[in-house]
Amino acid sequence: ALTVRFITRRFIGDYDPTLEMIYRHVAVIDGEMVHFEILDTAGQEEDSLQIEEKIKWGDGFAVVYSVTDRCSFDEVMRLCFLINHLHASPKRSGAAEQPPIVIVGNKKDLQFDRMVSTEDGENLSKALKIPFYEIS
Repeated sequence: ALTVRFITRRFIGDYDPTLEMIYRHVAVIDGEMVHFEILDTAGQEEDSLQIEEKIKWGDGFAVVYSVTDRCSFDEVMRLCFLINHLHASPKRSGAAEQPPIVIVGNKKDLQFDRMVSTEDGENLSKALKIPFYEIS
């Protein structure tokens, strides 16, 4: 839903979160035309090789968790470390610096179902030195 909203500027409430999709999009950012290819993972990788291949594919990452799901938050640190590790590998061509990463806490409007506090997200962000946002 987050990816579709970025591309279409509309909220789509009815979608299948188990489908993995690649979206292509062009946007003007800071006056420059940017071509995006966004891999929206289903988040259900069964083995580490699957997730490693997806991480190697990317140049930038939004690590998204639900504030209503503590288990999704608990995966954020592992994913951020894995991204940094794989992109620091000498096998990767031109891997002089770490890729941009942001941590995104989603569903902040569901306050009554919240299991992860804003403070938890902020503390993790500070510890990893990665920007953090909470959104709906």
